[in-house]
Amino acid sequence: MRFDCIIIDDEKLLADSTAEYFNLFGVSTIALYSASECRSFFEKNSASICLLDINLNDGSGFELCKEIREKLNLPILFISARTSDDDKIIALNIGGDDYIQKPYSLGVLLAKVKAVLKRYKQSEALEYFDGRLQIDFEAKTVRVNNQLCKLTFLEFKLLSYLVKNQGKVVSKEQLFESVWEDRFTQDGTLNVHIRKLREAIEIDPNHPEYIITIWKDGYIFKGGRL
Repeated sequence: MRFDCIIIDDEKLLADSTAEYFNLFGVSTIALYSASECRSFFEKNSASICLLDINLNDGSGFELCKEIREKLNLPILFISARTSDDDKIIALNIGGDDYIQKPYSLGVLLAKVKAVLKRYKQSEALEYFDGRLQIDFEAKTVRVNNQLCKLTFLEFKLLSYLVKNQGKVVSKEQLFESVWEDRFTQDGTLNVHIRKLREAIEIDPNHPEYIITIWKDGYIFKGGRL
């Protein structure tokens, strides 16, 4: 069975109320309360987006995120009462696409989830290939020398936006509004995602050839042909 959203949170009351609210507004959602339940769920079911708590009774949300990323390319939004900046950095580095602070507003969270689902479900039948780097925009896959790259949802969306504006300088503000759809995203978040992309597709991430930083202006993608 396929759901729009899966919530994995050992705070049962909060998880249930969030799922009930989402279902009320047309976002099919199921609440699970442990890492083991999540693993069992994905054996026979699927979801378009995952809301994942950092602290679970039977393990770490960080470790579960890594497991999910090994098999699936879907948006993962961490939800947590922890406020440490280190947690936020770890969440982004291991494959999370966003970090939602508890307590959250159900209305605001629903709007964010709907926006992510809208982006995720958009189908774009276009491919980029330059002999080394291959991007299938419809299948949402990236290959380097025919080897599949593991990118998060936002990493793929960021790369896609840069590629589709190939040869143009794209400002940070454009990326915040078009990729994150959020004018208040911080530079640090963007920098982490750019670094992860370079590590995935560049021959030498310290001397990038594809994603070039234009000081004070933004970034430009320099590639082959579309």
